[in-house]
Amino acid sequence: MSLLAIGVLLLALVVIGIPIAVALGLTAMAAMVTGPGGAGSLPNAGLIMYTGATSFPLIAIPLFILAGAIMNASGISRRLIAFASSLVGFIRGGLAMVTISASLFFAEISGSAVADVAALGSILIPAMKEKGYSRAFAAAVTSSSATLAVIIPPSIPMIIYGVMSGSSIVELFVAGIVPGVLGGLLLMLVAYLLARRHDFPREQAFRLERVWQTFKEAGWALLLPAIILGGIFSGWVTATEGAGLAVVAAMFIGGVIYRELDGPQLREAMLEGGRQTAVVMLLIAASALLGDYLTEVRVPQRVASGIMELTEARWAILLLLNGFFLIIGLFLHSAAAIILVVPIVMPLVQAAGIDPVHFGLIVTLNLGIGQQTPPVASVLVTACSVAKADIWEVSKVNVYFIAVLVAMLLLVTYVPIVPMALVELFYR
Repeated sequence: MSLLAIGVLLLALVVIGIPIAVALGLTAMAAMVTGPGGAGSLPNAGLIMYTGATSFPLIAIPLFILAGAIMNASGISRRLIAFASSLVGFIRGGLAMVTISASLFFAEISGSAVADVAALGSILIPAMKEKGYSRAFAAAVTSSSATLAVIIPPSIPMIIYGVMSGSSIVELFVAGIVPGVLGGLLLMLVAYLLARRHDFPREQAFRLERVWQTFKEAGWALLLPAIILGGIFSGWVTATEGAGLAVVAAMFIGGVIYRELDGPQLREAMLEGGRQTAVVMLLIAASALLGDYLTEVRVPQRVASGIMELTEARWAILLLLNGFFLIIGLFLHSAAAIILVVPIVMPLVQAAGIDPVHFGLIVTLNLGIGQQTPPVASVLVTACSVAKADIWEVSKVNVYFIAVLVAMLLLVTYVPIVPMALVELFYR
């Protein structure tokens, strides 16, 4: 089965409403049956899927998801929001600034944009609506700022990319720091300009006493990123061990320090973490099956040689890859896109002399934008659901924030010192 036929079949299955993981598995089995080995290769399908989903670094995914769920259930998220409000709430459109600031904090623990929207949106979107913000604006600013969760470490898409490409997950995390913070500041600028245009309100006046009070209340919550990222960046723990540390720390802070995490809440957090993990891991297993077939028939090498015949200019190859991933992101979940596509294009990336860590940031940003653009738009759909807003009305506002993300993508792509400066300084 040709690559075009595989793409058409996969897209057709997704369009008619079959879940992406199931569509990937069916497409893989159809390709295997019609491929060189015929139906004789099918008995190995279960083993391939199991092997693809049992890599040690992938254990970090359910652990970071669980840590985020515990944070949301134990009052940690609420305290982070209060601290962010004391810092930036006095600015015009203060609640929008609070949303972006809280996303920056929450992103350093959860690693998931959907978890970010679910945790913060349920608190901040109703608050913005009560203050006179439109539903569309409230959903748009919450959705777009949640994309920072896949750029700022720890990041679940970066973990998956690191496994698929053989890149250092720690270096990927470090490379996301500057683009993530810069992206957050640019989103704040856009939110401020829109707030001035629509005369959105300020929150409480800036008071140092309130900053100090909310800082004391959120102090343990703010310690979580320092524990997790400090341990990972210093080399004391791996990314997977850091994820386990995040769960233990979140349970201790929520249950012992804040005393807001009880048995039923922990059970619900674990169930929610299990549900989200099941979705991601099924995608990974099904994608591994299709990836194994594509590797067997040498599709990655053929794609690389085909593009190299068109152009050998690095800037042009990066432009083509950006366009490709932006299109893929319209239709595929980021985990599925990384697992399915990254092994195909890595030979091209290596042939063009592109640093795999640099390319990881490019892929992550592309697919983060895909989470904001219909038809799939998993993060945007979640924000619209919380806000009870029409997705197309929200998209009209969200286009301003997406423009910031696209500008960040171009900056990261063509000014590699932005993501790579800290990596070069501390790890190379």
